[in-house]
Amino acid sequence: MLFVITLLLLLCIFYWWALIRKTHYETINIYPFAKSALIICNFYFLGFLAYRWLENGYAPLSNLYESLIFLAWCLTGLQLIISNKTTSRVFSAVLTPIELLVVTLAYSLPQEMQIPAGLVPALQSNWLMLHVSMMIVSYSILILGSLLSIIILILFLKSKRQEEYYVTTLDPTSEISYEFKSALDSAINKINNEIYDVYILLIKNLDTWSYRLIGLGYITLTLGILAGAVWANEAWGSYWSWDPKETWSLITWLIFTGYLHVRLVNNWRGFETALIGSVGFISIWISYLGVNFLASGLHSYGWIK
Repeated sequence: MLFVITLLLLLCIFYWWALIRKTHYETINIYPFAKSALIICNFYFLGFLAYRWLENGYAPLSNLYESLIFLAWCLTGLQLIISNKTTSRVFSAVLTPIELLVVTLAYSLPQEMQIPAGLVPALQSNWLMLHVSMMIVSYSILILGSLLSIIILILFLKSKRQEEYYVTTLDPTSEISYEFKSALDSAINKINNEIYDVYILLIKNLDTWSYRLIGLGYITLTLGILAGAVWANEAWGSYWSWDPKETWSLITWLIFTGYLHVRLVNNWRGFETALIGSVGFISIWISYLGVNFLASGLHSYGWIK
């Protein structure tokens, strides 16, 4: 596990260096090694999950440790898929730190939480694989989509500051300073307009990607919640019990329902939808991890009590 954490740390440094330096890392003969390292991480997670499944005889999704590894596998897989669709450095730069944090959290869990244990009766169901896998896949997709929303908000704020930027201490009563001020003002406006156009183009591209990812993640989240409801009825005799995790899953679903509603019905774009997507990012982590640390309920077993 330490080897994978080291690889992800190196990848994180590399992708952010490439992003900050604005270097097309595809041309510097390091990108193939970075992609190979990501593939190694992805196959490590897949091998870990397959080994657990074969050893224990059930899908390795019964506790927090296994679900974190599954989430890391989904995130690295998603990153590999998107890296083949676009040459943008943004996706890898925002996903790799999340992958690093997820794997580090899994590694830092107490040893007793990493050891596989037998399934409690409620988990001995064919719905385990469908419900939990769909929920974690949806989280991985929504995490990236909502992360792009956060980046859009940052770009909007930067473009706004760039657009409104102008500070001078020159004396406006002086003819020389006035001429110099006019020339400086013209140069700054030209630079600001060029930068602003770049921001707007980048925002539009990220907004499109964010919408597509959130739309796909919303579908898988809906399927995961429905599968969980059927499973709950089979295990506890009730489709819905307002368990903390169920409640936050519903809140997350409503947030992204609102995102898609205002996007499709009200034709909102950019800042407004990015704001909703950013709230969704927080809700995802509360639903996935927060309730396990701060609340107890029907989903407490196999997680954190």
